[in-house]
Amino acid sequence: MAEHNDAERRAAEQQAAAKKHEEDTRKRLAEEREEREKDRNERMADYSKVKPTPTQEENDLAVSGVHLPEHEADGSQEQPPQAENKQQQEHHRTRETKPAATHQQRGDYATRAQTPAPKAE
Repeated sequence: MAEHNDAERRAAEQQAAAKKHEEDTRKRLAEEREEREKDRNERMADYSKVKPTPTQEENDLAVSGVHLPEHEADGSQEQPPQAENKQQQEHHRTRETKPAATHQQRGDYATRAQTPAPKAE
């Protein structure tokens, strides 16, 4: 009888632990969902202030042959001048490689001579 009570108690504890885990998980997922929604809304608010560059009006003028030396500001953050980006440019520079100068032409190279197999007698 005591074994039966222990098994029931363990089963009840497992069910309670599973229910608590489910509740905790649902709560955590709801908090994460709210945080994602908040971040998304902030990004959308930032994006709503930015307009495309060039604008449709600038495109229409350009198609009509009007020269536009400067475009309207698009509302995004200003980018730093090129002088400040020099360190980044140095870091991301690619190497320029050139083929090695060769004096031989394709016909000047030697190949291994193949020795004929001995004849079986």
